[in-house]
Amino acid sequence: MDKSLIRNFSIIAHIDHGKSTLADRILEVTGAVDRKHKQNQLLDDMDLERERGITIKASMVRLSYRARDNREYILNLIDTPGHVDFTYEVSKSLAACEGAVLVVDAGQGIEAQTVANYYLARQSQLTIIPVINKIDLSSADVARARHQIVNILGFKDEEIILASAKEGIGIEEILERIVECIPCPSGEATNPLKALVFDCRFDTFKGVVVFVRVVDGRISLKTQLKMMHSGKTYKIEELGVFKNLKYAEADSLSCGEVGYLTANIRDAREIVIGDTIADLKNPCSAVLPGYRTIKPLVFCGIYPVNAGDFPDLRDAIDKLKLSDASFVFEPENSQSFGSGFRCGFLGLLHMEIVQERLEREYGLNLILTVPNVVYRLKDKDGQLLEVDTPAKFPQPQQIQEAFEPYVNLLMIIPIDSIDPVCEFTKSRRGVFESSDYLGEDRVKIVFDIPLSEIIVDFYDRIKSLTKGYGSIDYEFKDYFPTKLIKLDIMLNGVICDAFSFLITKEKAIAKGRAMVTKLKELIPRQLFEVVIQAAIGSQILASEKVRSVGKHVTAKCYGGDITRKRKLWEEQKKGKKRMKQFGRVEIPQEVFLEVLKI
Repeated sequence: MDKSLIRNFSIIAHIDHGKSTLADRILEVTGAVDRKHKQNQLLDDMDLERERGITIKASMVRLSYRARDNREYILNLIDTPGHVDFTYEVSKSLAACEGAVLVVDAGQGIEAQTVANYYLARQSQLTIIPVINKIDLSSADVARARHQIVNILGFKDEEIILASAKEGIGIEEILERIVECIPCPSGEATNPLKALVFDCRFDTFKGVVVFVRVVDGRISLKTQLKMMHSGKTYKIEELGVFKNLKYAEADSLSCGEVGYLTANIRDAREIVIGDTIADLKNPCSAVLPGYRTIKPLVFCGIYPVNAGDFPDLRDAIDKLKLSDASFVFEPENSQSFGSGFRCGFLGLLHMEIVQERLEREYGLNLILTVPNVVYRLKDKDGQLLEVDTPAKFPQPQQIQEAFEPYVNLLMIIPIDSIDPVCEFTKSRRGVFESSDYLGEDRVKIVFDIPLSEIIVDFYDRIKSLTKGYGSIDYEFKDYFPTKLIKLDIMLNGVICDAFSFLITKEKAIAKGRAMVTKLKELIPRQLFEVVIQAAIGSQILASEKVRSVGKHVTAKCYGGDITRKRKLWEEQKKGKKRMKQFGRVEIPQEVFLEVLKI
């Protein structure tokens, strides 16, 4: 295939700016789908994506487009997520492209993730095509969006394309600009094979499906593959492209093409995203740079409600890891729940999505523990320890100094929301860094803030304070000293490790009281009294009691001496005491989810 006719591009934007709708219209215009059978979010193949109206997983499709120069072009489109928690999916996709279509909502204007994705594309040295979408809406302010794109991102006014993905306006112009401006792939077909593994998925019938971008050389069905990272070799079972939303087999993939292959790979752990594929008989001299390792920011424990489901959970997590390279895990044992996994996520939404995917796609019933960030501790010997779970927290006397992660927080908000947003952010220990006005009604504010303060409900609160018009983005900055303690929650004197968490000293009392009060409301009454306590070591910070379920043991007594009733009451009291000592407190799964919101 003539590589001069190939264009590889992504669509990038802030969440809910119309990426998926634009991808749908491009698929229709290029004939990839029949207009009679069209539906929304064609590239979002998960039910979860359709229900939430967001893109979670990057998707690719191969399109054919006859341009105005009367030549047939091959367009490899990769749709990307817009939420900050899925930035890794965006960076993966951009590494397989030469260009990107940057979409900006005409009503919302430039938002935090617009800026973040723009710089990701710039770092990858891609050609960027700016598009103002949703120009048909009554709330559209095209002049303001133009002004922001020119002044903030540095584009020229004539480079901006006006479009409405919903109405199909401007789609042809975008496709023509893609053909004209985005360069064809580099590399030579005569060089030794060098291909990038940029994504994977598990198919029930095909096993592990590996998505590749051929950088140099050519892959055919006869090629014996070697994974440069793992050193393993494979024989190709099936080779092809993802065309018209279906697998389409092909005899070969040449330089610049994007496609898929299967090689009877049944173990999901064998494939590394970002690995370089080479020809076993004629290996390339150097591997591709791949992807930088993404470090998780939020950790929590995932356990099956039924201990017998642990093998199923292990298999499900292995398969999920294949399609989500930013998700990390390791086995863990809990006193409360038995065997499970300690899992790392890029954010709280990422954590929620992983939980829902495990429960829906693999039929599991799960319990999640309180999320934590990774702290660093310096012990008395000067050794640095990384702690991502309360169970690993050493005795206070062994700690010389503690450090917590800070992030650089970027917020784009309406001007009239500055005061409440700044006050709220400072109440979360944020330190103001800078502000910059973006036109007449928007302002960009930058704070340094501890990561632990924003992982749970921060984004929801910002949305509330800005009436839905605020947006945030953040990136890890560094570790800074803090006073860290471990707060335990005890039920009838026994520490429930699922509720234990690490927290700064000044917030421990308020958090402990809030936890105890909430648990009193949530834990159902048992046959025995339940004492709920928040403690730091042996010091009790707060305490509440859940009364036992009453039983009318004297109902069978119809008169007679009062001593007979007293005897029954005493026996009942002894039984309750014994049950309190040996009985296990039953905690519904909903309690763990509600506690996350405190």
